[in-house]
Amino acid sequence: MTTISRWFGDRGVPRAIKVLLWLIVGFNIALLAWTLLSSFRDSRSLWTNPLGASGLNLGGYSRAWQAADFAGAFVSTLIVVVASTAVLMLLATPASYVLARSARRSAAPLVTYFAAGLALPVQAVLIPYQALSQNLSQFMQDWVTGWWDDRISLVICNVAVSMPFTVFVLTGYFRSLPSELEEAAALDGASPAQTFRKIMVQVARPGLTMVIVLNVIGLWNEFLLASVILRDPTQFTLPAALNQLNSTMQYTSDWGGLFAGVTILVAPMVILFFWFGRKIMESMTLGVTK
Repeated sequence: MTTISRWFGDRGVPRAIKVLLWLIVGFNIALLAWTLLSSFRDSRSLWTNPLGASGLNLGGYSRAWQAADFAGAFVSTLIVVVASTAVLMLLATPASYVLARSARRSAAPLVTYFAAGLALPVQAVLIPYQALSQNLSQFMQDWVTGWWDDRISLVICNVAVSMPFTVFVLTGYFRSLPSELEEAAALDGASPAQTFRKIMVQVARPGLTMVIVLNVIGLWNEFLLASVILRDPTQFTLPAALNQLNSTMQYTSDWGGLFAGVTILVAPMVILFFWFGRKIMESMTLGVTK
């Protein structure tokens, strides 16, 4: 009875949840470690001893890099992620600040609309975005520039999809900052634009860093939009190239090469999150407690 109450009594529920969370964390770490180990093995050793460490080599990375043109996909991913994040932050940061500090009655409903956008899955807008991308490409090629890069369309769609989350989070963060900073800047003769650019953006740097990192991770792993918008294989991002690699490797049974491709895609974002993980948690806690 004592053991049961310890786990399921008043204090047992938090302890049981903590144990469950640690089990989930342990499972994910073990899965990540197994994927990394499997990327250094050949297909035969994987089949004969899936959990072993025999037959370690770097051949899978070479085969994956060449089979799916990961070099070009890596460059395309960097271009799309950097451009999408830059445009997103340039638009969302001032919009969030205005919504957070505005005294107009329309500000609160606008924030609510952005929050509602978080509930809209990308699958619901996949076909409209594909049609928009094709029409934009056709219009630019026929009437404006004579050429078009579908990665520009992907950047536009990425910004539209990521905007609700970014504005919602940054609005809450700007609201947590003390208004005395703006009052002091106004007394010193600073204009609202100078106050925003030179003071508020600097003070909100932890929150901006958190949003940038989370968006970079999401955009780096984005697959659905890239798979329907990018039609030229030479413009594929890493998730689209990995899907192409999967189609190739499953017929050749080169599972070591496939695991190497997964590692190439996942490893940079895992390293990025571990590097900024503590700052992200501190920024999220700061925005909630203030």
